[in-house]
Amino acid sequence: MKIFVLVVDNMFDTGLTAILDTLAMGNEFIADRGDSEPFEVTIVGVRSFVQTHLGLGVSAALATSLPHPDVVVVPALADKTPELLNAALQRPDIIEAQSVIQQWYQSGTLVTAACTGTYLLAAAGLLDGVRATTTWWLAPDFRKRFPEVILDDSQMLVVQDQRVTAGAALAHVDLALWIVRQYSQEVAQLVSRHLLIDGRPSQAVYAIANHLAHNDSLIERFQHWVRQNLTSFTMTDAANAMAVSERTLQRRCRDVLGRTPIAFVQDLRIEQAIYRLQTTDTSVEAIAEAVGYLDGVTLRTLLRKKTGCSVSELRRINK
Repeated sequence: MKIFVLVVDNMFDTGLTAILDTLAMGNEFIADRGDSEPFEVTIVGVRSFVQTHLGLGVSAALATSLPHPDVVVVPALADKTPELLNAALQRPDIIEAQSVIQQWYQSGTLVTAACTGTYLLAAAGLLDGVRATTTWWLAPDFRKRFPEVILDDSQMLVVQDQRVTAGAALAHVDLALWIVRQYSQEVAQLVSRHLLIDGRPSQAVYAIANHLAHNDSLIERFQHWVRQNLTSFTMTDAANAMAVSERTLQRRCRDVLGRTPIAFVQDLRIEQAIYRLQTTDTSVEAIAEAVGYLDGVTLRTLLRKKTGCSVSELRRINK
């Protein structure tokens, strides 16, 4: 399998090395079994030399001089805010990289990206009309910038036809493990165990709602009010408190957050429930009541649906 890792200036160092190290470890385990290494990994770029965010120099084969790969991986840019990403997407090298990725995609290459690397795929139009994920705190910006993408930012990894996208930061490892898994489930499991990476199907366990990158004063006020009224929330009360109509509040939540107000309230309840599970020994029933649910059964069901984890699994995270 011919894999190109596409690099540009100011890449997120950990993202780049996580991809390379995970694939290299997969090759090593396969070679230990006496098989030939399946992953032919090449660092490529539209420039022959780039610098990572922390100043490491990386030599790259010129992408335009090479035949198309089986897989291209786009690691994250180090830019972490909408403003910085907006500037990055206008850089000549980024625009050239998008053009190269488009050509590879059209020739049958599987295109993949993690974290802010997903912005490059979306800006190239390769995610239009399909499901994708991105780094959770940039979901509102991503949704506004690329409205044609069906964003499912709760997911750690989304596989959609000829495209694979992964979530924030260390989801680079999840993406690389997915590539290894296409060759061998057994080897992927071995790599996962050596890297101490557990199955992480959802970003929802890690997301913090008030860290979502958006610039909307109504949503900021709504978010603050909801946190104070989790157990007694009603749409009528919320709209009155915001001094807007329920329709306006519904529309603004969808435009900015990609969710209905009710769904956002549920996100905040789940976030608060996870926090209490991980920081206290309070019973599930008591936590359910504290965040606005009728009983522990309802909370357990919603936690499983939202995060893919049981209560006991959630309690173990961060301990």
